[in-house]
Amino acid sequence: MKNYDFEPMEAANTAKHLLTGVLVGGLIGATTMWLFAPRSGEETRNDLFDKASDLRDRTTETVKDTVSQVKSKAGSLRGDVKGKAEDLKSIGQDLLVEQLDRAAEALEAAKKAVKEY
Repeated sequence: MKNYDFEPMEAANTAKHLLTGVLVGGLIGATTMWLFAPRSGEETRNDLFDKASDLRDRTTETVKDTVSQVKSKAGSLRGDVKGKAEDLKSIGQDLLVEQLDRAAEALEAAKKAVKEY
């Protein structure tokens, strides 16, 4: 029997923490670079712009990857749930057939008892 431990909120929290970490780390790095850079203001601004663009691109890529992973897990979970539901339906139908057979046997026994009485 499979263990279904996937929590959608867990994936969302993981993505949220990852994105927050990337953004905070990028901001701290950019600020530190700006404060300690031995360059002119224009060079520093250009470098900051480049770093900000890189950070935006990495963040966008990270978000896309995370969304893709969540969609993949959701699709897998959906398939597992559908398979489990079909299994349960089949078990339910088998049990119903058994009960109907028992009821038919009981009815036949009752008919036979009435005829003999």
